[in-house]
Amino acid sequence: MSLVLTTASVPDREKVAYWNDAVSRALVPLTVTPRGEGPFDGRIASGRLGYLQVCTMEADAERVSRTPALIAGSSEALVSVAVQISGTATVVQDGRRAEVAEGELVVCDTTRPYSVDYPQRFATHVFQLPRRTLGVPDDDVRRVTGSAIGTADGVGAMLLPFLATLASSGADRYPQVVANRLAGNVVDLLSTLIAERAHHGGTESDGRSHLMLRVLDHINRNLGDPDLSPERIAREHRISVRYLHRLFEGEGTTVGQFVRRRRLEECRRELARRGRTTPTVSAVAQRWGFVNPAHFSRSFRAEYGVSPREWRSLRTDRDAGAARDGEHQGADLPRSSG
Repeated sequence: MSLVLTTASVPDREKVAYWNDAVSRALVPLTVTPRGEGPFDGRIASGRLGYLQVCTMEADAERVSRTPALIAGSSEALVSVAVQISGTATVVQDGRRAEVAEGELVVCDTTRPYSVDYPQRFATHVFQLPRRTLGVPDDDVRRVTGSAIGTADGVGAMLLPFLATLASSGADRYPQVVANRLAGNVVDLLSTLIAERAHHGGTESDGRSHLMLRVLDHINRNLGDPDLSPERIAREHRISVRYLHRLFEGEGTTVGQFVRRRRLEECRRELARRGRTTPTVSAVAQRWGFVNPAHFSRSFRAEYGVSPREWRSLRTDRDAGAARDGEHQGADLPRSSG
């Protein structure tokens, strides 16, 4: 691994602050709180395998949190896969709580809040990859997060030992062309694992599966229509409302929840976007089918932990800070004599 950060030579009073910074630099911005008393000890080694970030972390008992404020300050959507080497972890994301034992893995989405509790000293391999490389729907990723996956769980039997071997052998030892191919293999296996677990009801007929895909496509193309309702969706596809609800029961959600979540995702993306003209929060909400601004604000806060205005402000502050850093760096460059 190319970078190793450790608290070993750090003064005791500075260890916690140092460790917070080290973990946030190696992974994504996180808040780390030690669970024990006395001097904290931690070590994290990181490297790259193509477009994968590969880290091995060993530390004393701690709690790791990814908060809405930290999410708003991050520039890229990542998916994190942690393989538990020793000790245990309790992971909470998307309303699920997973007890992760040694030899199991767990998937987290860095664009939504999560927490990880390590009750005693532990070691874990963490792989991070760009969310866009997976090529799977947001809702499929959401169905997999916060669940412990072992070697007895289908594709997990192939993915787990593969990840453990890659991390243990040292990600930086492979030539670039080999590293890129290995990264592609990880993405392929993880995408397959997500599809397997998100659609475990594989006994459905092909006709029912194709119908569900048409329904989802119809919803995504009509998110801005405030009159989009189960009744209209069912009528468009010549099925009963009751049968439509049964389709979504198989997906672990309801029609209304899916529509609201997709609208919120599009609003979140638009509010984070910078441009010459900035639409109001109300305009963004109406564009994506929310008629009542107060209802939109409540729904947004319930989903992401901050209000729409707070989300936009956090993103704007981050972008402004990045721009200032760029100006400062540019000011330090030597001027051309020509």
